[in-house]
Amino acid sequence: MMCCSKKICNGCFHANEIREMKASLIPSCSFCRQPVQAGDKLEKQRMTRIEANDPAAMSQKGIELDKKGDYQSALTYFTKAAGLGDAEAHYWLSHLYSDGLGV
Repeated sequence: MMCCSKKICNGCFHANEIREMKASLIPSCSFCRQPVQAGDKLEKQRMTRIEANDPAAMSQKGIELDKKGDYQSALTYFTKAAGLGDAEAHYWLSHLYSDGLGV
């Protein structure tokens, strides 16, 4: 996930990875070039973005919860993100409803 929760195409993401590898750089956000956070810092940053109604951050949180098996909470995040227009959240909602998870 980008630190700033911006969505970029896979090609741009891959180009940034190649640039970092060739120049032996530390991993950074493909959009703003800030160092990528990990652990508690990443979670705190994501929650700040969620509180600011960032649909991309909500989708990422929903995906994380889905992978952990917390489908009810994932459904809540995906529903809110989809309401804000996030296409990825719509996809994940269809997955949950199709499989009857958390609904």
